Amino acid sequence: MSLFRQEQLIKALSDSNPEQRQAAMMQLVDALDQVPLASFMQSLEDSDRVVRRLAVEALEELGEPKSVPSLIRRLADEDEQVREAAGSALRSFRDEESAGAMILAIDDPNPAVRQGVLLGLREIKDPRAMDALLSALRDPVSEVRKEAVITLAYLKTADAVVPLRQRLTDADPEVRRVVVGALARFISPALLDDFIAALDDRDWRVRAEAAIVLGRAALSGAIGALRERLADPYWQVRKEAATALGRLFATAATGELIQLLDSEISDLRRAAVLALGELGAVSARPALTRLIRDPDAEVRKAVQAALGRIQQVQETAKEN
Repeated sequence: MSLFRQEQLIKALSDSNPEQRQAAMMQLVDALDQVPLASFMQSLEDSDRVVRRLAVEALEELGEPKSVPSLIRRLADEDEQVREAAGSALRSFRDEESAGAMILAIDDPNPAVRQGVLLGLREIKDPRAMDALLSALRDPVSEVRKEAVITLAYLKTADAVVPLRQRLTDADPEVRRVVVGALARFISPALLDDFIAALDDRDWRVRAEAAIVLGRAALSGAIGALRERLADPYWQVRKEAATALGRLFATAATGELIQLLDSEISDLRRAAVLALGELGAVSARPALTRLIRDPDAEVRKAVQAALGRIQQVQETAKEN
C-alpha cells in the first residue's frame, strides 16, 4: 500500500458515514504492519460497532502490549461481538506487561470488565494474579465470583484450596457448582467430606456435579452417599450417581441400579445399564435381557455392551 493511499484511508476513518469508516478499516486491516498503531487505537472509540470490532481484531493481530488497557475498556462495550473480540484479543497477550495490566483491571468498577479480565487470565496462568483472584472470590457479582473460581482452578495452586472450600456455601448455586468442579483439580481424601456434603446441596446441579467428581476421583468412601442419591428427586442426579457407582465398582448398589432399569427416562436407563455392565453384575442379566428391545437405540447399544461384559465375568469365573 502506498503512503498516499494509507493516508487517504486513515483520513476516511473520520468520515461521517460509518460505511465509509468500515470500508477504510477493512482495507487498513489488510496492511496491518504498515498502519500506525494509533489509527486502530482511536477506532476503538468509534460510534460504529463494526469499526470497533475490526479495530479490536487488528490490535489482536498486531500483538502490541500498549493496546492492552484500551482493549480492557472494550470488555464493557455495549455490543456483544465487540466484547467477545476484546476478550479473545486479551487472551492472546501472554507477556508480563499485558498480564500485569489485566491483573490491575480485576478491581475495575465495571463488573463486565472484571469478568472479562478473569476470563483472559484463565489462559495466561500468571501466579502474580493470585491475590487479586482470591479477592475476586468475594466480589458482589456472582458471575465475577464464578470466573474467579474457574481461573483459580486453572492456576492449580494449593493455596487456592482453602478459599475455594469456603465458597462451597456461596449464595449462588452456579458458583457452588463450579467450586465443586474446581476442587476436583485438587482431589484427595482430605476433600471427601466436602464432596459428600455437596451431594446434599439444595440445588440439583451442585449435587449432580458432586456425583460426577466422586465417580471420576475413585473415592470409595463416597459409595454410601452416592447410593442415597439414587433416590434423588431429580433424574439428572440419579443418572450421575449411577454412573459414579459403576466407576467405583460398587457391587452393593446392584439392586438399586436394577430398579432404575424401569425408569421412563431413557438417559437414566442407559446410565444404570452401563453401571451394571461395569460391575459385571450377573444377577442383573435377566433384567438387562428384557431391555434388548428397548425403544431407545442408545439403551439397546448399552445393553449389548453390558451383557457382553457380564458374559466375560461368567466365563472368567468358570475358568477360575
